Amino acid sequence: MPESPIIAIDAMGGDIGPEVTVAAAGRILKQRQDVKLILVGLEDKIKAELSRLNLQTSDRLMIHHASELVGMAEAPALALRKKKDSSMRVAINLVNEGKANAAVSAGNTGALMATAKFVYKTLPGIDRPAIMTTLPNTKGHTHMLDLGANVDSSAESLFQFAVMGSVTASAVDNVENPRVGLLNVGAESMKGNAQVKAAEPLLQNSDLNYIGFVEGDDIYNGSVDVVVCDGFVGNVSLKSAEGVAKMIGHFMKQEFKRNLLTKVIGLIAMPVLKSFKQRVDHRRYNGASLLGLKQIIIKSHGGADEYAFGNAINVAILEAEKSVPQCIESHLGDLLQNK
Repeated sequence: MPESPIIAIDAMGGDIGPEVTVAAAGRILKQRQDVKLILVGLEDKIKAELSRLNLQTSDRLMIHHASELVGMAEAPALALRKKKDSSMRVAINLVNEGKANAAVSAGNTGALMATAKFVYKTLPGIDRPAIMTTLPNTKGHTHMLDLGANVDSSAESLFQFAVMGSVTASAVDNVENPRVGLLNVGAESMKGNAQVKAAEPLLQNSDLNYIGFVEGDDIYNGSVDVVVCDGFVGNVSLKSAEGVAKMIGHFMKQEFKRNLLTKVIGLIAMPVLKSFKQRVDHRRYNGASLLGLKQIIIKSHGGADEYAFGNAINVAILEAEKSVPQCIESHLGDLLQNK
């Protein structure tokens, strides 16, 4: 575990860029005295934002110039080949060179995955990296992967996702034996597509704490710690959940503004409503891990605000402190051999 985790931040990535990333960096440095941050990107723009926020560079807040940007709609292959001095690529390189312990970016997901895989390489025994994040449930939170890195995954890949998810959940949550479930359209053994059915025996015969098929509602009821699925299903599930949460919030605002009585009731219920909003706020869970690589890279939502991006930085700090890639690698051999 590094004494003072050093996090490289793609300061130019995302829909907003330095206005969010630099402010989030300042927030984290106030919260954590044992962390160092490197802001990577166009030096003049980063300095301008630091000045606006009355922040100064120091041995805990550094700038590393990068002359190029990766657009949010840019083709991953083009970004990988042509943008070797992009803020995204340089941040990733800093980790690979041992100058940082983890990198964070809100940039183009495809470009981030392609670049990180090219620079970091995958861990031995892992065919494809996977994107994992945490989602709230009634008892805490659930880890879910893959969320979009692989839209069509084989049974072997699903098994590898389960291994990575279980080891990571154990490391970051201090859960000795995380419960692992395979997302399906039903809990019965005869249900599911070919890949899910083929992955079932691999999981059953492993040393993982596999609890069987789980359905969509199980993600949120606290009955499982790690939910495994392919990236197509995972991404649709994640975006659907975010959409439902926003819709509920929208409807509640409409109802409380309906008339004078409902406005009064809304004022009385305000403390409860604020607490509810905080518990389901997707910004609290911003920061997805690209698991299966030899180094740590965290993907923030492109539209993240200061609070949300700060949480992505916190995920990177936690994974650096827990040495997540090393934990996964140390468990891979036994788990893959005993499947």
